[in-house]
Amino acid sequence: MTSMLTKLVGGRGLNNGLTILIYHRVLADLDPLFPNELTQTQFEWQLSLLAREFNVLPLSEAIDRLEKHSLPPAAAAITFDDGYADNYTLALPLLQRHGLPATVFVATGYLDGGMMWNERVIHCIRTVSIGPVDLQSLGLGVHMVSDAGSRTAVIQHLLGQLKYLEWTAREDKVNEIVSHMQVTLPTDQMMSSQQLRALAASGIEIGGHTRLHPILATLDREQARKEMADGRDEIEALVGYKPQLFAYPNGKPDRDYKREHVELAQELGFSAAVSTAWGCARTGGDQFQLPRFTPWDQSPFRFQMRLAANYRRIGHDMV
Repeated sequence: MTSMLTKLVGGRGLNNGLTILIYHRVLADLDPLFPNELTQTQFEWQLSLLAREFNVLPLSEAIDRLEKHSLPPAAAAITFDDGYADNYTLALPLLQRHGLPATVFVATGYLDGGMMWNERVIHCIRTVSIGPVDLQSLGLGVHMVSDAGSRTAVIQHLLGQLKYLEWTAREDKVNEIVSHMQVTLPTDQMMSSQQLRALAASGIEIGGHTRLHPILATLDREQARKEMADGRDEIEALVGYKPQLFAYPNGKPDRDYKREHVELAQELGFSAAVSTAWGCARTGGDQFQLPRFTPWDQSPFRFQMRLAANYRRIGHDMV
């Protein structure tokens, strides 16, 4: 029986391209503030579809075979960014059930109880009581929270204001928000060192993602080098090998990272790097700016349709 993806773009007849999927979290249940975030139920059917329609390879192997013109038809690789605990507790068992490999890019500075800046903001607004949220003293205005939709709108507004601030200024501002709102932050959102070691021991490849996930374009060269090198070295100390792959934080070419950061990834001994530019990686492309993409659709049919469209797209967004 001919599958949907086969009908769309040839299924296992697809050649000379590598689809690299990017994920961040896998949630146990639907999040009312972010209903489009991936749940374990959705991830399971996605994995089933990927196992049926694609030849899913470890990313390192896939990149090597891409350059050697030896990729199997419909080649794909699965990646996760940041190092959330649910990558270990929820995603890993599902990957193992379907026999699929993956690579997890870890920002090591948030292991063992840390929380990324955006998640701290989200937690503050998620847990605040209904009513006005007065952040005027921090230069962030007054916002009304009345329901899930208004919470999401406030979160998106604040993240937009903070995202591209200079790195240390952003950290200071987020810490001010947490202190001002008198919020106690959870300590289990990111993986522990023990979970990371167990993830690596299971066969999941661990890649570099800096230490504290700064937008590299907001740093000077030495700051960027240190972030990239420290994250690399901390991974090596934890899992016993130096990561060969790197993911640029946020990952938009020219916006979040520049040509100098591509050069730094090479200088620091990484063998390849991935961005968040959409597209399908092709033989002869820049191995230090490989595109990634994951459909956000919540039905198998639309998921396949978007995968098919992305397969036809070459990742041109480079610096």
